[in-house]
Amino acid sequence: MIRDFGIVWEERGLLAQGLANTVLLSIVGALIAAALGALLAPVLAARLPLLRKAAQAAVDALRCVPFLLFAYLVYYGLPSLGVSLDNWSSGLAALGLYHAAYMAEILRGAWAALPREPIEAGHAFGLYGWRHFRRLVLPLLLLAAGPVLGNQVIQIIKDSAFLTIIALPELTHAASSIQSRRYVPFAAFLSAVLLYWALCLIVEAGVARVGRLAEARR
Repeated sequence: MIRDFGIVWEERGLLAQGLANTVLLSIVGALIAAALGALLAPVLAARLPLLRKAAQAAVDALRCVPFLLFAYLVYYGLPSLGVSLDNWSSGLAALGLYHAAYMAEILRGAWAALPREPIEAGHAFGLYGWRHFRRLVLPLLLLAAGPVLGNQVIQIIKDSAFLTIIALPELTHAASSIQSRRYVPFAAFLSAVLLYWALCLIVEAGVARVGRLAEARR
């Protein structure tokens, strides 16, 4: 067993490259998802019933599709519609679009629970529409929904492992490559599990810091 982990250590460069790619995918995917979610949240709370219901239907549809199948659709299905993406673009598009639905729903729920006083104060100072949302509502939402958004980032990190199916060289792909060439499946995959765990602990520490900041502002 010790020898197996020694073999994984010899392949640490490949594992480190996979870890770096996972971090990059997760950060960029989370930023895309958060940006799209922030754009969708006001639509989900719009006063126009037709617009609101259309946005809600799109969000619900994405949330009901397994991520693995969605990644397959983006990578293998879009070329049949004339849209060809490489594995990196497909992976980022799949992560960003899929988790944007969750981000939007999280922000919509947090918005509904916000106290009305600061929102009405913004209206009193002449802030309306997107300007009002961006300058007043969105910062409050990020503080209020920090823990839930952090959990969603952790889910993005875990879902990035599915992108090994489109040959994207992330952490799971690196561990699979090591075990297939060196025949040390337990050591290779356990090493990957520990690295995923470390990434999630970092996110949890960041969420805890945001939580302390939110408490200090109350």
